[in-house]
Amino acid sequence: MSQFTIHNLDTVPAGSRATLEQVNKQFGMVPNLLGVLAEAPGILDGYLQLHQLFSQSSFNAEELTVVWQTINVEHECTYCVPAHTGIAHSMKVNPALTEALRNGQPMPSDKLQVLHETTLQMVRSRGRLTGAEQQRFFDAGFTQRQMLEIVLGLSQKVISNYVNHLAETPVDKVYQRFAWQGA
Repeated sequence: MSQFTIHNLDTVPAGSRATLEQVNKQFGMVPNLLGVLAEAPGILDGYLQLHQLFSQSSFNAEELTVVWQTINVEHECTYCVPAHTGIAHSMKVNPALTEALRNGQPMPSDKLQVLHETTLQMVRSRGRLTGAEQQRFFDAGFTQRQMLEIVLGLSQKVISNYVNHLAETPVDKVYQRFAWQGA
């Protein structure tokens, strides 16, 4: 059992209060991950900033989902896979894509398959892609900017995935219907 506190508006440390109040106003709730992150204001603010920056990257909704879920599944994050399934639904991403990502199945297009494989290789090699792997990414129609943006998404996901492992963060009620246990 985890020793980590999941803060709410009644227990939030002063340095995270304004951020959690804003989150609660925006979503009508404080997601459990953000409640855990609230213990350390810097990581809470950093995570939210990375999320915003990656969401505004040059990737479309399907591509964002591929990057997020590829990392979540590889890291076996039983909190983030359901949460990002729900987020993908709200972004109108085809449920077949999210199910393929959750279940380790091929992507619905060659381009998304290359994005998935490149992201997976970035995680597994800690960013050490070979020249051939980089060229395959570029040949699929992606850019240098987008290769760097994978690193941005990975930075966000390392925070959430690792914190969720440490805290054993329970899935929020709104995402429980998308529960995932991994391989």
